[in-house]
Amino acid sequence: MKILCEKEKLIKGLNSIQGVTNSKTTLPILQGILIQTNNNEVKLTTNDNELGIEYIFSCNVKEQGAIVVDSKMFSEIIRKLPDSEIKIELKNNNILEIECLDSLYKLSTMNPEEFPELPVIEIEKSIKISDVKLKSMIKKSIIAISLDETKPIFTGCLLEVDKNNIKLVSIDGFRLAYTNETINNNTEFKCVIPGKTLNEINKILPEEGIDVTIGIANNQVMFLIDNCKVISRLLEGEFLNYETVIPKTKDTRIKVKTQEIIKALERVSLVSFSIEEKSRKFPVKFAITVGKLTLTCDGKNGNESKEELYLETEGKDLNIGFNHKYLLDALKACDDEEIYIDYGSNIAPCLIKPIENESYLFMVLPVRLTE
Repeated sequence: MKILCEKEKLIKGLNSIQGVTNSKTTLPILQGILIQTNNNEVKLTTNDNELGIEYIFSCNVKEQGAIVVDSKMFSEIIRKLPDSEIKIELKNNNILEIECLDSLYKLSTMNPEEFPELPVIEIEKSIKISDVKLKSMIKKSIIAISLDETKPIFTGCLLEVDKNNIKLVSIDGFRLAYTNETINNNTEFKCVIPGKTLNEINKILPEEGIDVTIGIANNQVMFLIDNCKVISRLLEGEFLNYETVIPKTKDTRIKVKTQEIIKALERVSLVSFSIEEKSRKFPVKFAITVGKLTLTCDGKNGNESKEELYLETEGKDLNIGFNHKYLLDALKACDDEEIYIDYGSNIAPCLIKPIENESYLFMVLPVRLTE
């Protein structure tokens, strides 16, 4: 194998596939990148047996071939090379030489026949959605994906397609994220996609106005993004009926500028962290009265903070507490300049939603305050 390629093209490919490399595995082959040539194209593949990504780009292929090389080392070398044409050549002793101007590196390789290539799947149902819409949906939904492996189904997002509507929903036990978009479609299906997969898709999506194909088959999902293909296993199990846990009524509502409340929360929460008790965070308290929201936090050793916001309010006065991180994650995912935050009682979840549409919703459980 011998190829000449532009550094920029190679870096783009490596950025798309490298997040899959399984550094914790005992199998060295899964820590590698499979490099294959086909006429004047190069295909880069990574696969951890649960998620695989394949990226194809054109370049000057002098000699055909295939090889597996350590992902981390290969990628770091390529990134630090000069911005010039790179020559990659496999020598007879299975040593991969990387040459660029006055730089020369030699890497040991692994047998490409031992690498688990991506499965060939026959798509049963599929949709198309713009990369811009999909990236926005993923950004909003991944904030509430659970990290608790004892409940695997909640370590992913529910993808629900109902003809011209597509939804992504995630729940981690403390919060819920819901987002939906309209698409031109005439099929229905639902599945639960691992959070790791969506995080990688989010990194790959170019936001250039191209269509992304999402297809499912048996227990797998496939994303086709321009010259990149992602295949992932789906999570098995019954996802929570999320519609039953979203409050349908409210006792209190505030209308607030998104950036204004974000900045106030960031400031007031500075005293919530205790250096002596690293695992303990003190809640931020919300006191809502007519026309005003007062944010306070009582930290360690008498530390205190207070912020006041003057805004539109509806309904009853309310005192309620929250983990500020959960609120900030949701608020920072909002696209709108102004939003509604609806409250029930001081032990009921709040709902963060846009003012003019129903394209997203975040639900955050409060912290029980002590008198």
